[in-house]
Amino acid sequence: MNNKPFLTIVTATRGNYSDYWLKQLLKIKGEIQFILVYPPDVNIKDIDDPRVSILISPYQGEVIQRFTGLINADGEYVMALDDDDFAHPDILELCQKYFQRFPTSWVLRLKIKNINNYDTARIQQAWEPIPNIEKLAVDQKTPENPFPYQQGNYQGLLEVPIAPLDKAFDIRHLILPWKQRTDQNGIHFENFNNRIWQTKRVKAALYELSQAMKIIGALKWVPSWSLDRLLGLFLQAKFYQKDAIIGHALPKSEQIRYIVKDSALKETRLYLMAEIMLVKCYPQYGYLWNLIIWQVYTIPRIFAKSLKLKLSRWKQLQLKQN
Repeated sequence: MNNKPFLTIVTATRGNYSDYWLKQLLKIKGEIQFILVYPPDVNIKDIDDPRVSILISPYQGEVIQRFTGLINADGEYVMALDDDDFAHPDILELCQKYFQRFPTSWVLRLKIKNINNYDTARIQQAWEPIPNIEKLAVDQKTPENPFPYQQGNYQGLLEVPIAPLDKAFDIRHLILPWKQRTDQNGIHFENFNNRIWQTKRVKAALYELSQAMKIIGALKWVPSWSLDRLLGLFLQAKFYQKDAIIGHALPKSEQIRYIVKDSALKETRLYLMAEIMLVKCYPQYGYLWNLIIWQVYTIPRIFAKSLKLKLSRWKQLQLKQN
């Protein structure tokens, strides 16, 4: 790719994505940079598209692979996309028109449709046209309509505020472990994936995060955890300004198809390491302490799920052998 792309799409993969997924990825129009990041020692598929860059991370793991792709992104804006999820073929045009209209925004929240992985017809359904950014009104949170995102009653570009990180630590999470968090509810969001971010901010956050992960002079990468929520909140903590509007959420129809798998098929991940990184760097934010304390109480459930999954796989293996 000769010219600097406007948008880079980064995918961490083991190389076992479907031919259909790759075909749909390459149907995305325009001068986009696609970065596929593989772990070492896997077969890499030949892809005949000059927009595709192939990288190999030092070793396997979603965190290091995604990190490798994002830090090497050339686009002015960047998005992380899993190798079983789908993006609208006109996403580049959408991205360009949005940031031309809102040049001070640093994130665009795309409309995501969750689809069961067995629902092939819905996954392969033709995409509806992208919304006309120029003609969309700007919707705001108001006293009369405080939660328009959850209620779905907005037709324009919904203002997205930065996460309310300055919320006080809730002591009840320590003494009432069954108490659900509520501070994540609202128009703001936590996760990084499937949103379009300003690359220079992402790289600045990644650099600081890499320094926080240094242990005895070496960068340690713990397997079986995720960069998704960690990076989304890390970015907002690094550039935190109370009540700042950091971008907008798009209305229907969907621009991302998020494929939902049976929980029994998902890899068990321990997300506590991500929360530790957050409070290590930004201990002043009560919102992050609420998250980490709540996450500690989920550990027994995570290990129980992991044990159940291993037992189920062992039983299936025994049945095959018999």
